[in-house]
Amino acid sequence: MSQDEIEPRDEEALEEEEEQEFEHFRFDADRGQAPLRVDKFLVDRLPNASRTRVQEAAVAGCIRVNGLPVKPNYRVKPGDAVALVLARPKRDVTIVPEEIPLEILHEDDHLLVLDKPPGLVVHPSFGHHSGTLVNALAWHLRDNPLFDADDPRPGLVHRIDKDTSGLLVVAKTEEAKTRLALQFFNKTSERKYIAVCWGNLDEERGTITGNIGRDPVNRKTMSVFPPGGEHGKHAVTRYRVIERLGYVNVVECILETGRTHQIRAHFKSIRHPLFNDAAYGGDEIARGTTSTGYKQFVRNCFEACPRQALHAKTLGFVHPATGEWLAFDSPLPADMETLVRRWRGYTAGR
Repeated sequence: MSQDEIEPRDEEALEEEEEQEFEHFRFDADRGQAPLRVDKFLVDRLPNASRTRVQEAAVAGCIRVNGLPVKPNYRVKPGDAVALVLARPKRDVTIVPEEIPLEILHEDDHLLVLDKPPGLVVHPSFGHHSGTLVNALAWHLRDNPLFDADDPRPGLVHRIDKDTSGLLVVAKTEEAKTRLALQFFNKTSERKYIAVCWGNLDEERGTITGNIGRDPVNRKTMSVFPPGGEHGKHAVTRYRVIERLGYVNVVECILETGRTHQIRAHFKSIRHPLFNDAAYGGDEIARGTTSTGYKQFVRNCFEACPRQALHAKTLGFVHPATGEWLAFDSPLPADMETLVRRWRGYTAGR
């Protein structure tokens, strides 16, 4: 089995990865630009591009003008910024090291384990060219000759969304990356998440099964399709209710597969979206009363935890060099801890 076969691949093996977009080419129409179809505009500027391929890219939402997707027949005007955006990074992107604080729980010659705060993007992408975890790693490991920051996925064995907090392992050598990736591929690593979802789940334990693929309308989100169907990829999430707090539940989640936005999409599919998950409907009052006081309470909770309530709490794996089993645990971050505490108070008050 080659390294390419065992490294994580987008929707197939990256658990809870934020849907990312990468700008590959950008052209600014000059002031004298006569109105011209965007497919014709780009075919003369993109290397080795046919008009058919450019049209297909536009239909797929990959051609952006002034930041917005356009159809192939859009007419470029003077001053328009025309870009090709894809879901994979350019191979020639240079990562700029940035001195960004990292909370490192463990580090040795082969790897490091860190606790990612919410709001930190993992990899530079369209709209996030700096200030990412990879920029921080490039600075932290700037004196390590075995760490290549310009690798498309430098040291990354798995990822979590920008607004998801919690544990990540980063390989410092290619050998460590390959061996760790094999564990994630074979599901021999252990990962558990803590989430707060809307509503009271029927069972104490449950399993959500459903294919996950891109939403046909909103490409930035994922949808759940019938298991075994032709749409999406097989996905299974197991959960256990930890605490019932009136109109929300605190749950522990274990992924049997690693699809993009898996927990978020699966819980939406059973009508229990994660609390304050704007992409999946959790930023609206999904359960509860119509009283003014309750509405204000929920708004206060949204402000206390201004992102989806999801945290990668535990991580376990075999050290790629020593063979030792390593296990890590991350306490709930302050925003989720405040959220849970407020719901406990509300429930007790009822």
